Amino acid sequence: MPYADANGIKLYYEEAGRGTPIVFVHEFADDLHSWEAQIRYFSRRYRCIAFNARGYAPSDVPKAVSKYSQAIATDDIAAVMRHLKIKKAHIIGCSMGGYATIHFGLRYARMALSLTAIGAGYGSDPDKRAQFMRDTEVMAQRFEELGTAEAIKPYQIGPARVQFQNKDPRGFAHFCAEFAKHSALGSANTLRGVQAKRPTIYSLERGLKKLKVPLHVVSGDEDNLCLEPGLFIKRVCAAASLTVVANSGHAVNREEPDLFNRLTAEFLAQVDSGRWRQRDLGRCVRFLRQAARTLPEPHGEHREKQHRVRIGEAFDA
Repeated sequence: MPYADANGIKLYYEEAGRGTPIVFVHEFADDLHSWEAQIRYFSRRYRCIAFNARGYAPSDVPKAVSKYSQAIATDDIAAVMRHLKIKKAHIIGCSMGGYATIHFGLRYARMALSLTAIGAGYGSDPDKRAQFMRDTEVMAQRFEELGTAEAIKPYQIGPARVQFQNKDPRGFAHFCAEFAKHSALGSANTLRGVQAKRPTIYSLERGLKKLKVPLHVVSGDEDNLCLEPGLFIKRVCAAASLTVVANSGHAVNREEPDLFNRLTAEFLAQVDSGRWRQRDLGRCVRFLRQAARTLPEPHGEHREKQHRVRIGEAFDA
């Protein structure tokens, strides 16, 4: 079996195809096989690499929680690339992997051709942050006390997963069966070390405003806990685009593989051809100023203030 070394931790990977590299980063509830539909599609013209995160056999499953964190998960992507002597790649991640993808763009921009983040942002709502951390600890304890197959039953029927079950019962059953095989120790440690402690999407605002790497954010319209973070990224990051997929939940690459592949192929084609452009914020400012000059003359100080506020709000958006 092929392994990459990440500071003494062995990470299992698979690859297919030749060409510009794409690295796929899986979600908490899945492993590298979640990208099968993408690897079969993109390996026709790209070099595709997918790996199992630490804690997901046959990658190593460290016993100490200190061996798991958001920073380490991000470093592991770079470790796989260095092992394969890849200088730059397109990075595509889902959920937990989407978080790692965004962090990779912020910390390893020189190694990223583009970033695609699906369903990233769970746990970012500041009003629900404390509850998220409590729920994460409860889930970690379930893995330890009940084992994976029993622990994941509530997770499988969550509101962001039911769409997958309704659309593709066979695919959903396979997803659940594979999830049940995950290491209980690795899952508990991932929850405590990565999920519970990772920074929220909103706390990344300063870095996102400076990000130059093309970023495609993908959210299902019924993935409620990730929709707002996706919109936030779009607002603050000039390099970002946002696609919201109708009648879809959390893992769009699994729920709508053909649509996701087409959307991603178009995004990658624009990046590879040099046609991806950041939003021109200066042009927006000039347009708004011109629009302000064409507004009817306000009547009174209150109306004048109203016009100024509206223009300011439009620019902030």
